[in-house]
Amino acid sequence: MNIQVNSDSNIRVSPRLTKIVEETVHNVLGRFEAKLTRVEVHLSDVDNTKSGKPDKRCVIEARPAGDTPRSTSALAGNVVSSVGQAARKMQRSLTTFFDRKNPAVTGVKQRSRRVAALGTS
Repeated sequence: MNIQVNSDSNIRVSPRLTKIVEETVHNVLGRFEAKLTRVEVHLSDVDNTKSGKPDKRCVIEARPAGDTPRSTSALAGNVVSSVGQAARKMQRSLTTFFDRKNPAVTGVKQRSRRVAALGTS
């Protein structure tokens, strides 16, 4: 799984920050490594120099092999928190995506729809 870290002009991506982002993504999304070709992490500062509300945004785009990309985003007070939140959202999204795509492998049974209406005799 190739992890690519991008940022806007307001966030400086240092080697230390890159390492933290890559470790977070590997820890949270590592079980999908064989199924993903690339994960892109986009970091941005929503309202630049203003302080106050959470303004660090992380958008994670995961590219399943041979399928359409999936993306999640999160806002937090700092970059590391936003990466963690977006990665956990992506984990839930990919779990659902791969469970629906191949339920026999994951052991999740699909709910069957009832054809008969309830309460009829």
